Amino acid sequence: MSKTFDAIVIGAGQSGPFLAVRLAQAGMKTALIEREHLGGTCVNDGCIPTKTLVASARVAYMARRAADYGVLTGGEISVDMKAVKARKDRIVQASLDSLASWIAATENLTLIWGSARFTGPGTVEVEGESLTAPRIFINTGGRPTVPDWPGLADVPYLTNTSMMALDTLPAHLIVAGGSYIGLEFAQMYRRFGSHVTVLEYADRLIAREDPEVSDTVREILEAEGITVHLAVRDNAVERQGQGVRLTAKAGGNPVTVDGSHLLLAVGRLPNTGDLNLEAAGVETDARGYIQVDDELRTSADGIWAMGDVNGRGAFTHTSYNDFEIVAANLLDGDKRRVSDRITAYALFTDPPLGRVGMSEAEVRASGRPALKGVLPMTRVGRAKERGETQGFMKVLVDRETRLILGAALLCIEGDEIVHSLLDIMAAKAPYTVIQRSVHIHPTVSELIPTLLGNLKPLE
Repeated sequence: MSKTFDAIVIGAGQSGPFLAVRLAQAGMKTALIEREHLGGTCVNDGCIPTKTLVASARVAYMARRAADYGVLTGGEISVDMKAVKARKDRIVQASLDSLASWIAATENLTLIWGSARFTGPGTVEVEGESLTAPRIFINTGGRPTVPDWPGLADVPYLTNTSMMALDTLPAHLIVAGGSYIGLEFAQMYRRFGSHVTVLEYADRLIAREDPEVSDTVREILEAEGITVHLAVRDNAVERQGQGVRLTAKAGGNPVTVDGSHLLLAVGRLPNTGDLNLEAAGVETDARGYIQVDDELRTSADGIWAMGDVNGRGAFTHTSYNDFEIVAANLLDGDKRRVSDRITAYALFTDPPLGRVGMSEAEVRASGRPALKGVLPMTRVGRAKERGETQGFMKVLVDRETRLILGAALLCIEGDEIVHSLLDIMAAKAPYTVIQRSVHIHPTVSELIPTLLGNLKPLE
């Protein structure tokens, strides 16, 4: 006999628990189903643990630079990786404990452990038990892609998930993938003390960004001692002692890299294969992402998909926004849509990249008349005071409407100050609003008006 609920949420990632609690607080008898752990990627092996590791790596990096600031450390800087991991584990566990307590204290909400699969419209099975509800929400997230390279099945390798269990320092970390996840780990472990080699399929790093962003990121990483190979093809791996040997062609030339550890950071796939979506009439694209409309409804009545699994964001903040959109439409009578949000994300290298809106390539492709402003960080007083003048700020503006189209801030605190531009964009206000505001000195943000005051036609 089936257990009946008013709502079922499958997956306890970034949007699932928040929606489950809202539904339960609205008086709906709600089931939250999770097969592995609360919090999803962000809490367990994404944002929280990796940024905790990034913080430790930055301390090590700055300690080695201490003499540049007139500070003497009195000896060689070393890193205790077991202590680094223990700190990361404590912070993650605190988040998990808080989330578990919140869910347990919510009336009308039942947490069910196990793998869910659809057996029909409005019906799922979990560990042999049937559950039904008129509203079902999918929040099953994604997982790392594992390529089919020759020899890979016979060698040990790491993903962003298994890296979280590492408490030793790799002698030489090979990073397959020169995009957001791969580059964060590459810089992090280089700063911990590993030799690091990055291999990227495209002809530049983070290929979705504009070329000058890619080139500057590469210059920053190479200056720290990271080896980068681009246009990499024909990867093959084999055991080499206790480590791994990777052979490939980079730009058509043979390359061989011997490493102690191999990290795969070549993309992610949605967790939809075990859900038996066909039984519920839920359609996916060729890669397995669930197809949704502007309000995150699937092709099946009464079923929604949120977070990485719908392919509409792949960030923690977009997943949480998915929850906000669904809750607003279902519970608040507030019409909200995915298409209303502005693209915004960051690359958490050091310095970080803060990105909002359109890239320069996208602006050019649109054909609209535009203005462009660029400011190197060597002109920013706060950056000079901090001894961190790498990178630049770039903004693009519609020449006719004066609305900001997009920005790339590759600079100290770029992941924070970019929000000043994002807020103006969300308000649909002209760039002159922020250009004419008086900013606090000395800060990085105070140079945003200067950047906007030097706009020139995009040729």
